[in-house]
Amino acid sequence: MSIDAKLAEAKPNPYWFSTVPKDAPCAPAIHDTTCDLVIVGGGFTGLWSALKAREQKPDATIVVLEGKRCGQDASGRSGGFCAQSISHGVSNALTRHPNEAEMLIRLGQENFEGYAKDIDRYEMQAEFVQDGKLNVAATPWQIDGLHSMARNYAQFGISYELLVGDELKEKLDSPIYSAGLFESTYGLVNPAKMVSELRRVCLAQGVVIFENTPATSLTRDTKLMRLQTPNANIRAKQVILATNSAKPLLKRLSLSFIPIYDYSLVTEPLSNAQWASIGWLGRYGVSDSGNQFHYFRKTADNRMLWAGFDAIYHYGSNRSDTLLQRPESFALLAEQFNETFPSLVGVKFDFKWGGIIDTSARTTFFSDTAHRGQVAYAMGFTGQGVTASRFAALTMLDRLGSLDTDRTRLKMPRRLAVPFLPNQCAAQR
Repeated sequence: MSIDAKLAEAKPNPYWFSTVPKDAPCAPAIHDTTCDLVIVGGGFTGLWSALKAREQKPDATIVVLEGKRCGQDASGRSGGFCAQSISHGVSNALTRHPNEAEMLIRLGQENFEGYAKDIDRYEMQAEFVQDGKLNVAATPWQIDGLHSMARNYAQFGISYELLVGDELKEKLDSPIYSAGLFESTYGLVNPAKMVSELRRVCLAQGVVIFENTPATSLTRDTKLMRLQTPNANIRAKQVILATNSAKPLLKRLSLSFIPIYDYSLVTEPLSNAQWASIGWLGRYGVSDSGNQFHYFRKTADNRMLWAGFDAIYHYGSNRSDTLLQRPESFALLAEQFNETFPSLVGVKFDFKWGGIIDTSARTTFFSDTAHRGQVAYAMGFTGQGVTASRFAALTMLDRLGSLDTDRTRLKMPRRLAVPFLPNQCAAQR
């Protein structure tokens, strides 16, 4: 089957969006409002911030401003991989933050446990599973990387299995990959359902959400902060900026990260025989070890998400919605799918889409305060924000409360990454 034929009927929108009901949007802000806390951004970071703020302050007035619909941008377009890490992995913690690696790894594990407990506590139906992740290697240097990962995991007591030959084929049978490392302490979630459930819980907890309400400026208004929107001004004692891949409201952050476009395909549903032909019988996710890497996973209805490789920066940090579709990236992904899984060359794709990753030069989120401590921000997750966003939300709330905690004592989030040069073009990964 030709590549064009495989992509011919693919819908140009995220598969995840098709799995959630099309609820009516929350009304936009049309009247000036004063509140205790306003949160800009209705993705993972913003909604976790709202929920955790409500837990801490039951009587506070909390407002979320979302420029579109909650989760319509980066959060709902992600792969839904739930890492037990806030530092983009153990290796990154050891390499870039050796003096606090042990604390970073511990806090990442505790955050993951809290993430799972919150899903259970609030009865969020988000297809959350903890079935692990398989990291696969295709070249000698990638295999060396897996052995280095194994040594790092062993140092911190993280369970893993190194796999080659028939053991690997029992997890994933592909002519491309010759070694693997399976980690059982890893999760997956349906990202659109996760956003939808966070939104539902926040609304049930009395959080006010204004959708289709972009914040266009942030200024001081005597003792309060003022956010201007198209039809109303929102004043608040404290502000959380959870805009991530969007253009930041604080000028100081304009060069701290760049928007990188990542692309995804989702197949038609696969039969049990088709899954068996590639040895993939479990529900774990998979990621390859290349610098230009793929990540892939099963959906609840037995489709395969096949994504990654291209990482595209557009001149001037262009964030136009037209860039969410890139035919050449979809064609390349389809070709690579055929090479990786020859037994599935007849499989068609039902969905194709792109999303933006808020990419920091250090690959980890950063967080701090502004405007005399009344404004907190966190961004730069570099594709690792599904679970780390919860930790970042708690970090910002700690900072706004001037609390001394493990989160606020961490140096990693307070270290701004090396700024990107204006109009710098990122290389494809």
